[in-house]
Formats: sequence, structure tokens, C-alpha cells
Amino acid sequence: MTDNGTGDEEAERTWCLAEVDIFCDLSEQEMEAIAAAAPMKTYHAGEMLYSPTQPSEVLFILKKGRVRVFRVSADGRALTTAIISPGTIFGEMVLLGQHMYDNYAEALDDTVVCVMSRADVHKFLLSDARIAARITAILGRRLADLEQRLSDSVFKTVAQRIATTLTTLTTAQPPAGPLRPVGRHPQIALTHEQLAALAGTSRETCTKVLRDYADQGLLRLARGRITVLDPGRLKDAAG
Repeated sequence: MTDNGTGDEEAERTWCLAEVDIFCDLSEQEMEAIAAAAPMKTYHAGEMLYSPTQPSEVLFILKKGRVRVFRVSADGRALTTAIISPGTIFGEMVLLGQHMYDNYAEALDDTVVCVMSRADVHKFLLSDARIAARITAILGRRLADLEQRLSDSVFKTVAQRIATTLTTLTTAQPPAGPLRPVGRHPQIALTHEQLAALAGTSRETCTKVLRDYADQGLLRLARGRITVLDPGRLKDAAG
């Protein structure tokens, strides 16, 4: 019984890494070595993975759930810098040129991550030219995404920012399973308060915009869930 449990745990760890693009062509032995150095950790929705008061020199590999990375200005306003979806990496990694010491990372859902220390990132990732190049590409895309978010916060209306955020979340999520009765329509599991934080507005304003979009037939609203009925028109509304 114990042996089977251990085998299942090892397979689970390896599967965590197998879902990540940067490890796509590693051998089974290479995957097992990295998996052994990346224990899994679970966070509940709303929990902080790190914050300026609790910095962590680790790399997170997101297996399940979504994570919001954000900064808080001096006047208390929050700016979402990234929404992390399963199968990618994030964290405070000076080695990767990624500084998160002034950032927060919050679990939007119940979240499972694999965690690697600074030493293990250097040993297993940066020493492999294939992986290092892919990490550089990921960080480059994330920087471009951050620049777009900063631009949106200045030039887009609140309604456009909410439409943009919903469109981003819709395109980032995996396709719905065949047994889901609403599988033909993308669903986003967020409260109005969570969406407001992502879009940089108040919950009241967010609710008003969502109701307007629902009245136009773009969305269907339910408690803690938003169903996108017309992705094309929603994208147009994003500007």
C-alpha cells in the first residue's frame, strides 16, 4: 500500500511539470529529477502566495487554479500586472531578472503549485539552454502584457477594461469538458469584487457594467460565475 501511494505521489509531481511548456521535451529521468526538487503546495482562494511583507525567493509552477499578481500604489489602488493560468511559471526570481518584491500574488481559486528554490532553479533550469530560452520568452511576453495593462489603465474606459479582462480570462482557460451543459459558452468563476480588482475599479461600478453587458446579451450572470454568451461582441466592446 505504501509503495503504491509513493508511486502515485511521484506520478502526480511529474504530471505537474509535464503540463508546463518549458519542460515539453525533457526525458522521463530529467522530469523526475526536477519533480523531486519541486514539492507541491496548496493555497485556498483568497490566500496570498507572497507579498512585500512576506517575500520568497522561489519559483512557482502553477498546476491548478489561477493566480493574480498585483501591485498597490501609495494611494491604495491595486494594479493587476498578470493573471497566471495553469501550466506556467511566476515568482520572485532575481536569477531570472524577475523582481516581485513589491508585488502581491493572490490565489483566485483553490490553487496547487510546485515550488522550486533559488538553488534548484539554477541547478535544473538555468543550466539547461532549452529551458532557459523558454523562460526568457515567457518573461518577455509577460512584460508585454504588463505594458498593455498599464496602457489600458490610462486610455480605456472602465467598461472597456472589464470587457478586456473577461476576454483575456476566456481565452486563457482550457476548453470546457463535453459533459458540461453550458460547454459551448465559456464560463469565468469570479465574483464581481474579484473582477473589479482585476479591472481596477470598484465593485459597484463593475456590477453596473456587467448588468449592462448582460442586458445587451453578451453575458449571463450567476453567483460567483460569469458566462460569456457572445465572445466576439465582448472583444469588440474591449476596444
